[in-house]
Amino acid sequence: MIGFNGGLIGAARETSFNQSVPGVWTPREQLKAKRASSWPSSDIVEYLVIGGGGGGGGVVGGGGGAGGFREGTRSFIPTTSYTVTIGSGGAGGIGYTAAAKPASNGSNGGDSVFATITATGGGGGGGDYLGGASGAAGGSGGGGGAQSGGSSSGGAGNTPSTDPSQGNNGGNGSGINGSGGGGGAGAVGANAPASGGANGGDGKSSSITGTSITYAGGGGGGARTGASAGSGGAGGGGAGSVGTVVATSGAVNTGGGGGGGGYSGTSSAKIGGDGGSGIVVVRYLATFSITNPGGGLTYTTATDGAYKVTSFTSGTGSIQLS
Repeated sequence: MIGFNGGLIGAARETSFNQSVPGVWTPREQLKAKRASSWPSSDIVEYLVIGGGGGGGGVVGGGGGAGGFREGTRSFIPTTSYTVTIGSGGAGGIGYTAAAKPASNGSNGGDSVFATITATGGGGGGGDYLGGASGAAGGSGGGGGAQSGGSSSGGAGNTPSTDPSQGNNGGNGSGINGSGGGGGAGAVGANAPASGGANGGDGKSSSITGTSITYAGGGGGGARTGASAGSGGAGGGGAGSVGTVVATSGAVNTGGGGGGGGYSGTSSAKIGGDGGSGIVVVRYLATFSITNPGGGLTYTTATDGAYKVTSFTSGTGSIQLS
């Protein structure tokens, strides 16, 4: 836990006694509020927000990108309501059909939200080995699908050049057999080796629960029969598949990307793996309790020394600290 900035709410910075700065109470404002018994009590909580993973592409498809990874601290005023939403995993792409090639792409994962903090869902993997669809942008980008006679691009992740960083780019697809790996929170997805599916990027670890757990790994790229599929990145990324086997889905509540599918002839059945759902975790002093007054959220609370840790695993709703 982190203490207060000398009683100020917001980022610490120098001010004069009367100077007003957005998000910061001046010393005079603090004094007046305390005398009037209107000074808001608050606590600093730690949070981890993981978006839903993207679905893997369906036809020699790229791996799905991992959901965005957000971790930090913020103030939390008791009895004030804060929104929590758990992003769902994106759907995996379907097999090749002449009339519905775009449908072979994986879908993006859903955003996860805690108060004003949003973790973007992972990008879906590209599909369709004839057209070489590019991976979609997301918290981490989806891998590019295999491209007959050319290459396809991995989707853009919310990379360190942005503020804040949430993830990394997906890998590129190359040739009729090569599909890119989905990006992970800790590493980019690998580019296709032109002979099969590439590995998904690894995720990042967090010890917010009291134990180090890795989240948000990218999905591995799929491959045609006779080639090798890519493995999922550490942190719940699903492995790509070969031929007509359905790819592995991202792990639930990790934001892992789904694996890319192989080549399924003219079947319209789903072959790319689904993305794993996201999660929101909040760590706070054990003297407090979190409630979900209006319902709508599934969650569990554990105690870790002087702190409680509440993990929200599905749904949407409002929470309060009391």
